[in-house]
Amino acid sequence: MKLHWSPKSPYVRKVVVVAHELGCLERMELVRTVAAMARPNETLMRDNPLSKIPALVLDDGRALFDSIVICEYLDARFGGSLFPREGELRWQSLRWNALGDGMLDALILWRNERERPEVQQSPALMAAFEHKVRACLQMLDQSATELSETSFTIGHVSLACALGYLDFRFESLHWRHIAPALAAWEARIAQRPSLSSSTPTLTE
Repeated sequence: MKLHWSPKSPYVRKVVVVAHELGCLERMELVRTVAAMARPNETLMRDNPLSKIPALVLDDGRALFDSIVICEYLDARFGGSLFPREGELRWQSLRWNALGDGMLDALILWRNERERPEVQQSPALMAAFEHKVRACLQMLDQSATELSETSFTIGHVSLACALGYLDFRFESLHWRHIAPALAAWEARIAQRPSLSSSTPTLTE
């Protein structure tokens, strides 16, 4: 298998964390791939016409995208339990996954707006992104006990990667002051080898 990969992408990190948890990371060829919103990557587009990462090319040449599809494929193929099949845990896991991915969507759009020339930035748009992220953090802070007491699933992966992206790109938000109970949960879960070994850094 070949994974179009970048160490700074939170969505790629989700796949890497899942592969690590399942013990199949070494079976993947990690191909460093640049996927910029305004500059389509023609090489990447041969596998994913959306020019987005992650994209997983299977041994038969078929490609899977985006991150949630790849993660569920790996979990099914390698006999994992990150995607509960039934019951309340399934819906809670998917709910947390959707919240984590939604936070990442907002954060990435917020960062893109922030990187525009100042005269082109929309303060109202950036304020809306911040408001949504803060609301997510406050909701998750109220769920910190449940997160701690629930078995590790794709929902935990998604939320951990979203919080990691906050640390990486939005340090000035000081999210731990907004959600102290969530911060305590994150400090514990960040010790898992799959997460500690995939923390993004600006030097990569």
